[in-house]
Amino acid sequence: MGTDHGGFELKEELKARLLASGHDVIDYGTDSDASVDFPDFVAPAARAVASGEVERGVVLCGSGAGASIAAGKITGVRAATVHDVYTAHQAVEHDGLNVLALGGRIVGIELAWEIVETFLGAEFTGDERHIRRVEKLDELDRRRI
Repeated sequence: MGTDHGGFELKEELKARLLASGHDVIDYGTDSDASVDFPDFVAPAARAVASGEVERGVVLCGSGAGASIAAGKITGVRAATVHDVYTAHQAVEHDGLNVLALGGRIVGIELAWEIVETFLGAEFTGDERHIRRVEKLDELDRRRI
């Protein structure tokens, strides 16, 4: 997990629930609601996903948009801002989403928790059409210019 000040409170609540549910959590910060720059905390979380250190990542900022953009700059990361349960599972199942971005000022804890649980419980389908599409995403990632 990684966040700026805008997602700090939600990160702390989600982290507590994840730990209570038996998940391992690596917290890349921030550790307060003092103003900070989201790339400084989102990028390390995204790099952990890209390197295989962790399976999936949850990143936050006020809207989720900046966190998603920052995470998506890391090669090997497929990140999206998600504020509904359908997208939380569909993006994993069809698109291989591996980093979930949430807006700490957009979603409340109960919806955010449902989204995180759904994201973590979803699996890539492995259907040929989804594999083909993810391979095309990976090719775009390799050709960044």
